[in-house]
Amino acid sequence: MQIRDWPDDERPREKLLKHGPAVLSDAELLALFLGSGRRGEDVVACARRLLSAQGSLRALLELPPSRLLRLPMVGPARACALLGALELGNRHLAIALERGDALRDPDSAGRYFAQRLRGLPHEVFAVLFLDTRHRAIAFEEMFRGTVDGAEVHPREVVRRALAHNAAALIVGHNHPSGNGDPSAADRAITARLKQSLALVDIRLLDHFVIGDGSPVSLAARGWV
Repeated sequence: MQIRDWPDDERPREKLLKHGPAVLSDAELLALFLGSGRRGEDVVACARRLLSAQGSLRALLELPPSRLLRLPMVGPARACALLGALELGNRHLAIALERGDALRDPDSAGRYFAQRLRGLPHEVFAVLFLDTRHRAIAFEEMFRGTVDGAEVHPREVVRRALAHNAAALIVGHNHPSGNGDPSAADRAITARLKQSLALVDIRLLDHFVIGDGSPVSLAARGWV
Protein backbone atom coordinates (compact mmCIF):
# COMPACT_ATOMS: atom_id res chain seq x y z
CA MET A 1 0.00 0.00 0.00
CA GLN A 2 1.34 3.42 -0.95
CA ILE A 3 1.20 6.37 1.46
CA ARG A 4 -1.54 8.07 -0.55
CA ASP A 5 -3.72 5.06 0.27
CA TRP A 6 -3.11 5.35 4.03
CA PRO A 7 -5.74 6.89 6.34
CA ASP A 8 -5.31 10.67 6.58
CA ASP A 9 -4.30 10.54 10.26
CA GLU A 10 -1.38 8.23 9.43
CA ARG A 11 0.17 10.18 6.54
CA PRO A 12 3.21 12.18 7.74
CA ARG A 13 2.28 15.44 6.01
CA GLU A 14 -1.33 15.35 7.12
CA LYS A 15 -0.30 14.46 10.68
CA LEU A 16 2.15 17.36 10.78
CA LEU A 17 -0.38 19.88 9.50
CA LYS A 18 -3.07 18.70 11.89
CA HIS A 19 -1.08 18.02 15.05
CA GLY A 20 2.31 19.71 14.56
CA PRO A 21 5.78 18.25 13.82
CA ALA A 22 6.37 17.01 17.38
CA VAL A 23 3.94 14.12 16.91
CA LEU A 24 5.94 12.64 14.02
CA SER A 25 8.43 9.85 14.62
CA ASP A 26 12.03 10.22 13.45
CA ALA A 27 11.25 8.03 10.45
CA GLU A 28 8.21 10.10 9.53
CA LEU A 29 10.19 13.36 9.75
CA LEU A 30 12.95 11.91 7.61
CA ALA A 31 10.35 10.68 5.12
CA LEU A 32 9.25 14.28 4.53
CA PHE A 33 12.72 15.02 3.15
CA LEU A 34 13.03 11.80 1.16
CA GLY A 35 9.72 12.57 -0.52
CA SER A 36 9.11 9.18 -2.10
CA GLY A 37 10.04 5.55 -1.63
CA ARG A 38 10.88 2.99 -4.23
CA ARG A 39 9.21 -0.01 -5.76
CA GLY A 40 7.89 -2.34 -3.08
CA GLU A 41 8.80 0.03 -0.21
CA ASP A 42 7.01 3.20 0.88
CA VAL A 43 9.00 6.26 1.94
CA VAL A 44 8.47 5.75 5.68
CA ALA A 45 9.81 2.19 5.42
CA CYS A 46 12.81 3.52 3.49
CA ALA A 47 13.38 6.11 6.22
CA ARG A 48 13.20 3.44 8.94
CA ARG A 49 15.77 1.36 7.08
CA LEU A 50 18.14 4.33 6.75
CA LEU A 51 17.83 5.11 10.46
CA SER A 52 18.37 1.47 11.40
CA ALA A 53 21.51 1.28 9.26
CA GLN A 54 23.00 4.40 10.88
CA GLY A 55 21.77 3.69 14.40
CA SER A 56 19.80 6.89 15.01
CA LEU A 57 18.59 10.11 13.43
CA ARG A 58 21.40 12.01 15.12
CA ALA A 59 24.05 9.64 13.71
CA LEU A 60 22.56 10.03 10.24
CA LEU A 61 22.50 13.83 10.36
CA GLU A 62 26.05 14.03 11.73
CA LEU A 63 27.48 12.23 8.71
CA PRO A 64 29.77 14.43 6.59
CA PRO A 65 28.23 15.46 3.26
CA SER A 66 30.48 13.08 1.31
CA ARG A 67 29.11 10.06 3.20
CA LEU A 68 25.53 11.34 3.22
CA LEU A 69 25.62 11.54 -0.57
CA ARG A 70 26.56 7.88 -0.85
CA LEU A 71 23.64 6.57 1.18
CA PRO A 72 20.89 4.73 -0.70
CA MET A 73 17.76 6.84 -1.16
CA VAL A 74 19.63 10.09 -0.47
CA GLY A 75 21.69 11.52 -3.33
CA PRO A 76 22.54 15.20 -3.96
CA ALA A 77 19.06 16.75 -3.82
CA ARG A 78 17.98 15.02 -0.61
CA ALA A 79 21.37 15.51 1.03
CA CYS A 80 21.13 19.23 0.30
CA ALA A 81 17.61 19.33 1.79
CA LEU A 82 18.77 17.63 5.00
CA LEU A 83 21.89 19.76 5.37
CA GLY A 84 19.86 22.88 4.61
CA ALA A 85 17.34 21.94 7.32
CA LEU A 86 20.15 21.62 9.85
CA GLU A 87 21.51 25.03 8.93
CA LEU A 88 18.03 26.55 9.22
CA GLY A 89 17.92 25.18 12.78
CA ASN A 90 21.33 26.70 13.52
CA ARG A 91 20.25 30.10 12.23
CA HIS A 92 16.96 29.97 14.11
CA LEU A 93 18.87 29.44 17.36
CA ALA A 94 21.34 32.18 16.41
CA ILE A 95 18.51 34.66 15.81
CA ALA A 96 17.20 34.03 19.33
CA LEU A 97 20.65 34.82 20.70
CA GLU A 98 20.90 37.95 18.57
CA ARG A 99 17.72 39.20 20.26
CA GLY A 100 19.41 38.93 23.63
CA ASP A 101 17.82 35.66 24.72
CA ALA A 102 21.11 34.27 26.04
CA LEU A 103 20.13 35.33 29.57
CA ARG A 104 16.34 35.39 29.33
CA ASP A 105 16.45 31.81 28.05
CA PRO A 106 19.81 30.28 29.02
CA ASP A 107 18.78 26.95 27.50
CA SER A 108 18.82 28.57 24.04
CA ALA A 109 22.57 29.18 24.37
CA GLY A 110 23.11 25.59 25.45
CA ARG A 111 21.12 24.30 22.48
CA TYR A 112 23.15 26.51 20.16
CA PHE A 113 26.46 25.17 21.46
CA ALA A 114 25.14 21.61 21.20
CA GLN A 115 24.03 22.18 17.62
CA ARG A 116 27.44 23.55 16.66
CA LEU A 117 29.73 21.19 18.60
CA ARG A 118 28.01 17.86 19.21
CA GLY A 119 29.25 14.99 17.10
CA LEU A 120 32.66 16.48 16.27
CA PRO A 121 35.42 13.82 16.41
CA HIS A 122 37.77 16.08 18.38
CA GLU A 123 37.31 18.49 21.26
CA VAL A 124 36.51 22.07 20.27
CA PHE A 125 36.37 25.04 22.64
CA ALA A 126 34.12 27.79 21.32
CA VAL A 127 33.15 31.26 22.49
CA LEU A 128 29.94 33.23 22.01
CA PHE A 129 30.69 36.95 22.32
CA LEU A 130 27.87 39.20 23.60
CA ASP A 131 27.24 42.94 23.73
CA THR A 132 26.06 44.98 26.73
CA ARG A 133 22.45 43.79 26.14
CA HIS A 134 23.65 40.20 25.91
CA ARG A 135 22.95 39.94 22.20
CA ALA A 136 25.23 37.73 20.15
CA ILE A 137 28.08 39.50 18.36
CA ALA A 138 30.03 36.49 17.06
CA PHE A 139 30.59 32.78 17.60
CA GLU A 140 34.13 31.48 17.21
CA GLU A 141 35.72 28.05 17.51
CA MET A 142 38.92 29.10 19.21
CA PHE A 143 40.77 25.95 20.25
CA ARG A 144 40.83 22.41 18.88
CA GLY A 145 42.32 19.30 20.37
CA THR A 146 42.50 15.54 20.12
CA VAL A 147 39.73 13.22 21.20
CA ASP A 148 40.87 13.78 24.79
CA GLY A 149 41.02 17.56 25.08
CA ALA A 150 41.86 21.02 23.84
CA GLU A 151 44.33 23.43 25.41
CA VAL A 152 42.62 26.72 26.24
CA HIS A 153 44.55 30.00 26.52
CA PRO A 154 42.62 32.64 28.53
CA ARG A 155 44.74 35.47 27.12
CA GLU A 156 43.56 34.62 23.59
CA VAL A 157 39.93 34.62 24.71
CA VAL A 158 40.46 38.04 26.32
CA ARG A 159 42.16 39.34 23.17
CA ARG A 160 39.26 38.25 20.94
CA ALA A 161 36.70 39.62 23.40
CA LEU A 162 38.37 43.03 23.30
CA ALA A 163 38.56 42.88 19.49
CA HIS A 164 34.79 42.30 19.38
CA ASN A 165 34.19 44.98 22.04
CA ALA A 166 32.26 42.31 23.94
CA ALA A 167 30.76 43.01 27.35
CA ALA A 168 30.16 39.37 28.21
CA LEU A 169 30.64 35.93 26.80
CA ILE A 170 29.56 32.32 27.05
CA VAL A 171 31.96 29.49 26.38
CA GLY A 172 31.42 25.84 25.61
CA HIS A 173 33.23 22.73 24.53
CA ASN A 174 32.32 19.20 23.52
CA HIS A 175 33.36 15.86 24.97
CA PRO A 176 33.75 13.49 22.00
CA SER A 177 33.38 10.55 24.39
CA GLY A 178 29.76 11.56 24.86
CA ASN A 179 30.15 11.94 28.64
CA GLY A 180 28.91 15.44 29.45
CA ASP A 181 30.06 15.52 33.09
CA PRO A 182 32.39 18.50 33.67
CA SER A 183 35.90 17.45 34.65
CA ALA A 184 38.17 19.05 37.22
CA ALA A 185 40.06 20.61 34.30
CA ASP A 186 36.81 22.09 32.97
CA ARG A 187 36.14 23.75 36.32
CA ALA A 188 39.73 24.98 36.55
CA ILE A 189 39.75 26.64 33.12
CA THR A 190 36.36 28.22 33.90
CA ALA A 191 37.82 29.83 37.02
CA ARG A 192 40.90 31.04 35.12
CA LEU A 193 38.77 32.50 32.33
CA LYS A 194 36.48 34.28 34.76
CA GLN A 195 39.45 35.84 36.58
CA SER A 196 41.20 36.89 33.36
CA LEU A 197 38.05 38.44 31.88
CA ALA A 198 37.23 40.28 35.10
CA LEU A 199 40.52 42.18 34.78
CA VAL A 200 39.14 43.89 31.66
CA ASP A 201 35.57 44.17 33.00
CA ILE A 202 34.08 41.40 30.83
CA ARG A 203 31.67 38.90 32.38
CA LEU A 204 31.78 35.15 31.87
CA LEU A 205 28.11 34.13 31.98
CA ASP A 206 28.32 30.37 31.51
CA HIS A 207 30.35 27.42 30.34
CA PHE A 208 28.51 24.57 28.61
CA VAL A 209 29.84 21.04 28.30
CA ILE A 210 28.36 19.17 25.35
CA GLY A 211 28.00 15.39 25.51
CA ASP A 212 25.36 12.95 24.37
CA GLY A 213 22.64 14.26 26.68
CA SER A 214 21.42 17.76 27.41
CA PRO A 215 24.08 20.50 27.55
CA VAL A 216 25.56 20.80 31.05
CA SER A 217 25.70 24.34 32.43
CA LEU A 218 28.50 25.06 34.89
CA ALA A 219 26.67 28.25 35.92
CA ALA A 220 23.63 26.19 36.90
CA ARG A 221 25.90 24.14 39.17
CA GLY A 222 27.35 27.28 40.77
CA TRP A 223 30.78 26.92 39.16
CA VAL A 224 30.81 30.19 37.17
